[in-house]
Amino acid sequence: MPPRPSLHSLLLMAASASSSSSAAAAGGDSGLLLAARRRLPAAAAAGGHRIRLLHSFPGDRVPRRAEVACCVRSAPDARLAGPVTVRSRNVHSANNYEAASEGRLGQLVQMLKNEGINPKQWKLGNFQRTMCPKCNGGSTEELSLSVYIRMDGMNASWNCFRSKCGWRGFIQPDGVPKVPQAKTGIESETDQEVEPNKAANKVYRKISEVDLNLEPLCDELVTYFSERRISAETLRRNKVMQRQWKNKISIAFTYRRDGVVVGCKYREVDKKFSQEANTEKIFYGLDDIKRAQDIIIVEGEIDKLSMDEAGYRNCVSVPDGAPPKVSIKIPDRDQDKKYQYLWNCKDYLDSASRIILATDADPPGQALAEELARRLGKERCWRVKWPKKNETDTCKDANEVLMFLGPQALRKVIEDAELYPIRGLFAFKDFFAEIDNYYLGISGDELGIRTGWKSMDDLYKVVPGELTIVTGVPNSGKSEWIDALLCNINKECGWKFVLCSMENKVREHARKLLEKRIKKPFFDARCEDDSLPSINWVLDLAKAAVLRHGVRGLVIDPYNELDHQRPSNQTETEYVSQILTKIKRFAQHHSCHVWFVAHPRQLHNWNGGPPNMYDISGSAHFINKCDNGIVIHRNRDKNAGPLDVVQVCVRKVRNKVIGQIGDAFLTYDRVTGEFKDAGKATIAAATAVQKQKNSYVKSMKDNVANEMPFPHVETADSVDGQDCLF
Repeated sequence: MPPRPSLHSLLLMAASASSSSSAAAAGGDSGLLLAARRRLPAAAAAGGHRIRLLHSFPGDRVPRRAEVACCVRSAPDARLAGPVTVRSRNVHSANNYEAASEGRLGQLVQMLKNEGINPKQWKLGNFQRTMCPKCNGGSTEELSLSVYIRMDGMNASWNCFRSKCGWRGFIQPDGVPKVPQAKTGIESETDQEVEPNKAANKVYRKISEVDLNLEPLCDELVTYFSERRISAETLRRNKVMQRQWKNKISIAFTYRRDGVVVGCKYREVDKKFSQEANTEKIFYGLDDIKRAQDIIIVEGEIDKLSMDEAGYRNCVSVPDGAPPKVSIKIPDRDQDKKYQYLWNCKDYLDSASRIILATDADPPGQALAEELARRLGKERCWRVKWPKKNETDTCKDANEVLMFLGPQALRKVIEDAELYPIRGLFAFKDFFAEIDNYYLGISGDELGIRTGWKSMDDLYKVVPGELTIVTGVPNSGKSEWIDALLCNINKECGWKFVLCSMENKVREHARKLLEKRIKKPFFDARCEDDSLPSINWVLDLAKAAVLRHGVRGLVIDPYNELDHQRPSNQTETEYVSQILTKIKRFAQHHSCHVWFVAHPRQLHNWNGGPPNMYDISGSAHFINKCDNGIVIHRNRDKNAGPLDVVQVCVRKVRNKVIGQIGDAFLTYDRVTGEFKDAGKATIAAATAVQKQKNSYVKSMKDNVANEMPFPHVETADSVDGQDCLF
């Protein structure tokens, strides 16, 4: 049936008709006025109100602006309300309105055709079914697309009701004020002031088996179910019936509450579905879960019958199938139309302590499981894992398990149901295979990549997903050492890297890398923009490099060259902590190792030895939040030893499996930029000098401590169970 015209539109019809002077002068009403009078009582009755047309002015007495007076009453015995005056359009404006409507309708039709929607005939103000151009009705080629065009051409909408498609849309012609889609449709055609709230006062049809002409299943349908391994006894217990309609026999699944039929869903053998309109949405098999502690929810009625065959009667089926994908957010209860059956059956669900979601294995089925779990509470939900029905294919649902593997296999599926995953909450058993591989040493890069220098093998390895902070006084060779490390890893493992080095031009950095890679001098030759890069800019580009080029490592060199947009109400310590958290999340999410170079603050009374990690300018978070901490140091005193020796001080290793705290010594070739393991004699000389310096520093501290009125305590830090003094 076409939608009921609004009170406002009917009164305008009457007012427009009253302005026709030729009909009024003859002492009679015009055809439009008579039509309006005939339709007003029906419209009022449908809206729960009474409306009386009090008076219409004859043509020779029509004022400049014609008027129609009426009164509205909410009940037959209520007193008349005051007159309501509705201003009408004159004939000229009515003609203009019709022309504008026709123009809008023409635009809508063309816009729908551009979307591929082209029904056999265009019906205005009414829902019509046509073929969906996106899914073509699936394998059954059903007319699954519902299209609605407003009578006045203000908008049009469509929706495909196939769960695997779900295509929907909304369009408006040019010149029409844009309104949210949720507020458009038929509801906007009605008079909101006089129409009661339908959602709040929903009245459902009362139906029965007799009213629906239902009858027991014929032998052919019983045979059809037996092929699906559903017995006649299960069909009788669940009151599965049939209905003859338009020379076709359909299976009738009766939806009951306390044994009373409240809805009915029909299924043809070729899997075309339909339901009784204006009936309450509830679970199929609702009476079977009354006061049940454990509940199984499946996606279809035949799956519910299959669970019955396996011995699980505490099972229900959803009435409307699965959505094409998970919704962005859960709407309010009154707006949650798709899952209204959950709210209607809330009393049955509240008593359940465990709800097993046995929806289909396809993407819509998994989307349904997520939607149900979000509403029912994931903490009490479990999910099933469907077994394979042969070497290549997996069972899609409960009925396929019953058909291919039998009831015992279906019982095992329910018995082996797993807790529904909750983000951030895990069980150790979920990681058994990973832990075994870790123990056996077959986890690949997780045990660390060697640096290429034997002296560092026991101290430091590169692990994907970790953050290494590198520091050292200026001109200690921090950047050179990192470049050499990257070249070694690239040579041995083929890793790719993205470099954000603000202190080198691209061609200069390329020269250094080439020298280290080919071990020969290069004689002739990165944010290129003048502006400084922010940490978000660096990580965004690094993400693109990971996805596009398979990058496994990122170098940010140095910290003080980044654009630090720190809010005025945020301390530097808080800001550094925030930056390091972002970097660590990037590393873990993309399985990428990050080297972050940070300079120490200005050192007072420096004795020439390597600084410690707490000397980094900005915050102690540099060592507290990193996975590995390394200090690069080289000798600057000719009298203290060779100048080409670089001391690599590993000062923090979070994972003791891949390294430990200690020092390694490398020699540096200034011509090629190559680092090599230092010889024993060089190491002995450098170590002796270092011990001499440490002894001098200790004696100075002891002297100061003896002069102090309180005892002196050495600065210490415990990292991963190891005491390390800086």
